[in-house]
Formats: sequence, structure tokens, C-alpha cells
Amino acid sequence: MAKRVATAVALLFAVVLCGAGSASALYAPSSDVVQLTSSNFKNKVLGAEGLVLVEFYANWCGHCKNLAPAWEKAATSLKGIVTVAAVDADTHKDLAQQYGIQGFPTIKVFGLGKSPVDYQGAREAKPIVEYALQQVKSLALDRLNGKSGSKKSSSKKDKDSGASASVELTSSNFDKLVLKSGDTWLIEFYAPWCGHCKRLAPEWKTAAKNLQGKMKLGQIDCEAHKDIAQRYGIKGFPTIKLFGSDKESPMDYEGERSASAIESYAISQLELNVAAPEVVELVGQDVLDKECGSAAICFVSFLPDILDSKAEGRNKYLTTLRNVAEKYKRNAYRYVWTAAGKQSELEKAVGVGGFGYPAMVALNVKKAVYAPLRGAFEQEPVMKFVSEAGKGGRGIVPLQSMPPVVTTEPWDGKDGSLIEEDEFSLDELMGDDEPNRDEL
Repeated sequence: MAKRVATAVALLFAVVLCGAGSASALYAPSSDVVQLTSSNFKNKVLGAEGLVLVEFYANWCGHCKNLAPAWEKAATSLKGIVTVAAVDADTHKDLAQQYGIQGFPTIKVFGLGKSPVDYQGAREAKPIVEYALQQVKSLALDRLNGKSGSKKSSSKKDKDSGASASVELTSSNFDKLVLKSGDTWLIEFYAPWCGHCKRLAPEWKTAAKNLQGKMKLGQIDCEAHKDIAQRYGIKGFPTIKLFGSDKESPMDYEGERSASAIESYAISQLELNVAAPEVVELVGQDVLDKECGSAAICFVSFLPDILDSKAEGRNKYLTTLRNVAEKYKRNAYRYVWTAAGKQSELEKAVGVGGFGYPAMVALNVKKAVYAPLRGAFEQEPVMKFVSEAGKGGRGIVPLQSMPPVVTTEPWDGKDGSLIEEDEFSLDELMGDDEPNRDEL
């Protein structure tokens, strides 16, 4: 009897142990979420080639349990693209301490620079995936432009000197470097005597170094350049402002004053502040090659003759196109236009002209296909057309051949004028053919 009781107790104890073991792991071994430990963290995260999203969690944390399904879904969606991982910070306290984890769950992004960046977005699968893909795109473009590895190629002298990557701005260079540039700037307005500014300095320096090639950081001494401080209503130090695509209305940064938080904010703003592509007049083959040659989709508009629309009408059409370009500025689309009849061979190739102007086609030069706009040339129908074209909408037509674009004079921005012709009389026109009445 005693033996049977002992066996039952042992079995019960084993069940409890198994249950405790399964309860202690927030993610199952079969999960697409990579399980991290103190022993594999260096290899799987610090030694990884690409981007790694790491969740620091605790099993008792209710918010962590709420995040788990979204984190699992993001891991599955990003499999083979971005590594999505998790570490039990209660079990591996050394990692939590190393990365300053003070609350759960904390998500850090490794692979964007020397220091990990805090993810501060929504805790749902879609925004997590969208954020990760944005960072992958940024890294890919850096590599395309030869900027990857720029930290490794820095000279020893630069490292030893501790030269800051943040630009010292002054009253004399502020407008030229910031306001007149197409770059996005994150700028610290400080005072030399300010204690908070001194505490921010090393964090700012680290963020500037890690963001090199992505976003420009600068600082301006408001005691020495009071005109700039007054222009932007600076009342406390340090004040950090983001000068994006709208330089006239900079945004205040109100996040934490740590390097990782500053970096995370900067990267999240890069996509939002990208400049919209220009709407370019198609005045030659070089324009088509430059704007449309490598574009995912090139939207070609055929606007009415200037005599039909006048400058006011044409500018309304161009405003519509610029609004569309602004809305879809994160897509690899380009926009060109020409006046009716200026590119007759191109019109013929894409079936434009017979149903009037204005007209538009979505053109893919590489694939030699196009799709015509069937609706009205107004903002809402054009936006819907652009959206559907980006999804591979219906109505795609193959191009028989891509005609050359002829060189034309660009529009001067003015109303057109009729060409005056020499006057003539009917008598002069018929005079030579009419017989002499005296000879009849």
C-alpha cells in the first residue's frame, strides 16, 4: 500500500513538474519565435547578419501574455526576412541587466547600429511587421548606396578623437544646411549652462553616430545664437525638434532622452517625412529614362492643349497630380506629364487621344505594359486608379513597342496664344485661275 502511494505521489509530482515546465515557457519549442538564452544570445542576435527583434519578457507579466499571440503572428509573417526572438528576462537576469530592462515587455531592435533601438510602436502584429519591413528597406537602401559598413571603415583617429557626428549649427549656416536642404534633421537646442543638456550630450553623441547616413542630427547653442532660439520659440533646454519635409513647421520630440529612444524615433520618422516625387514634364527621352526607367509604376498624364485649358486649368491638373504623389510618396512611383499632341507616337502606343484629354496611363517600362485610367481626371478617381494599379489591378495591356520620346520645349507657365497668319483676300487666292472677262 505504501509503495502504491509513493508511486502515485511520484507520478503526481512528475505531472506537476511537467505542468510547471510548460507554464514557465511563454513560447512553445515549435514556435517561430526564436528562444534566446544567456548562452546563445551572442550568436543568434549580436552575430546575426540582418535585423533581429527581441522581446524581453517575464512569465508572470500580464502584458507579456497579451502580446504573445501578436508576437507569434509577427514571427511567422517575418520568417526568413527578419528574426523575431524572445528572452525570459527573469531566468536570464544578466541579459536584462546588460540592456537596462526595467519593465516588461520591452522590445529592442538589433542590427540597425551599434546600439539596439527601442521599439515604441503598437503591440499588434501588423504594426510590428510594418515597422520591421521599413527597417529592412532602410538597410537595403543603405547597402545599395554603399553606406553599409561605414562604421567599420571609420578611421582609428576618428574613433579615438570621439568626434561627434552631430553638426554644430549657427545663425550663419542654419538656413542653408537645414531649411534649404532636402534632408530630415533632428536638432537639439541647448544652453552651455544647462545641466539637463550636459546629461543629454553623451546620449545625443551616440545617437548621432548610429544614425549617420540615415538622418542628420545637429545642435545649436541658443545663448550664442539667440535669433534662432527666438525664431522657434525655445523656452526651455534642451528642446529637440524634427525638421522633416515641412521645414516651416518642425515637430517637437517629447520622448525619452536616451540614445536608443532618440534613434527609434528618428527611424520611425524617416518614412513619414520622405519628400514626395516631383511631377515632371516629359520633354525628352532622357526624362522618360530617368523617371520611368526603373520605377515600379510611372503614371503618364496627357493634359489638354494650353489653348483649351489655359494656365489656370493646367495648374489645377498639376495640383491634382502633386496631391496624388504626396499621398503615395512611400511607393516607388513616378509621375510625368505632357500636353496633348506633343508626344503623338506615345499617345498612339497607349491608346490615348481618341477619348479626349486629360488622360492618364500607368506605365511599366521594364515589363512593357500599361493600364489606362477609365474614370474622370479628378483627385479621388485618380487616387483610386493609382491605388489599384499598385495592387496589379485589371485592364493591363501589353505595349507592342515603346516609341521614342521626342524633344519638346517645356511649358513656360503662361497662357497660350494663337499663331497669327498672314491675311489674304479671296480675289488674290482665285485671281490667277479666273479667266479675263474681256477675253470671253
